[in-house]
Amino acid sequence: MNGMERISSFIDSYIEDDEGLLNEILSEAIKNRVPVIRKASKEFLRTQLLIKEPENILEIGTAVGYSSLYMSNYIKPNSKITTIELDEERANLALENIKKLGKEEVIRVIKGDACKVLKTLPDASYDFLFVDAAKGQYINYYEEIIRAAAKNAVIISDNVLQDGEILESHYTVEKRNRTIHDRMREYLYKITHDKRVCTSILSIGDGMTVTIKLSD
Repeated sequence: MNGMERISSFIDSYIEDDEGLLNEILSEAIKNRVPVIRKASKEFLRTQLLIKEPENILEIGTAVGYSSLYMSNYIKPNSKITTIELDEERANLALENIKKLGKEEVIRVIKGDACKVLKTLPDASYDFLFVDAAKGQYINYYEEIIRAAAKNAVIISDNVLQDGEILESHYTVEKRNRTIHDRMREYLYKITHDKRVCTSILSIGDGMTVTIKLSD
């Protein structure tokens, strides 16, 4: 175990496990190798929700609904979450999990390709956005995310460091991963140089960015 792994393990040891059904959903997702947010990342997400107190949340990448259900515990009573999932089987499982926890009035699942679904969402309608879908698509989502985000909205993108592979040059990355690698680098450059936003890159979990929309 290297130094960073020891630090991550140390931090994770202070994070309490979820209780009841939510913990069962997480455990089942991990068992079935469904991508879910890492411990430190979800704790950071929680603090941002409590600081921002958003009314309308948009999530890109529902998977089995774990992140949406987790976020729903840290929002105001009248706040709503809209989440988009491409995989129909996972979207259906997410709907089942949402129903089990009685969150049907809080969380809305949209089945479909986020690149297409985003175009149908109203301008400036979300004050908190969580991007955790296909990493090679982040750059393709970007303009529509900015359009759908309200002024001063918080936009959090997860898994941007790709287990450290993002640090490597194009030619040292496995050929099958080069497109994702290049697109993620393009995304990181875009969100750190776009004058419409202010972004910080953080080495939490597998890397997260926090972006604030300043203007259109």
